[in-house]
Amino acid sequence: MELLEPLLRPAGASMIKKYDARMPPRIPIATAALVRDGLILLAHRHPDRRWYPDCWDLVGGHIEAGETAAQAVIRECREELGIRIRDPRPVPMAFSDPTIELHAYLVDRWDGTPVNAAPDEHDQLGWFAPDELAKLKLADPASLPDILNLMRLAQDPAGLQPEG
Repeated sequence: MELLEPLLRPAGASMIKKYDARMPPRIPIATAALVRDGLILLAHRHPDRRWYPDCWDLVGGHIEAGETAAQAVIRECREELGIRIRDPRPVPMAFSDPTIELHAYLVDRWDGTPVNAAPDEHDQLGWFAPDELAKLKLADPASLPDILNLMRLAQDPAGLQPEG
């Protein structure tokens, strides 16, 4: 126990704070996986975008100050697609960029028809079947298994129910 005491002292906590202070802050991002009829909607990021240009990605964006991730994904879908999403469900999503804090949502209900309402951000929208995704240049290829899993889960809503 004596060997552990220095680790349990406040000085040990300050070492952790110093380490955290050197870490760059993570950027909170909320994304929506819109799935309907076995297809997922992806947006092609404009080639002139500073981050992740010329690739396919889920629709979404930065979480603004004072906004929850769910509020952000609702706002982003309204701004970028012109739709009102209903009941976004948080889901796990891999993302290999350590500077991003990703909050992903499965969305299978919305009002309106998705359109490219943000042509400065995306130059194209597309609906894709699972077997087409591996051929695309994705913003983060590490997310492909999770995207495919979300598409399967959307076909089986019982799989999304919390265990009780």
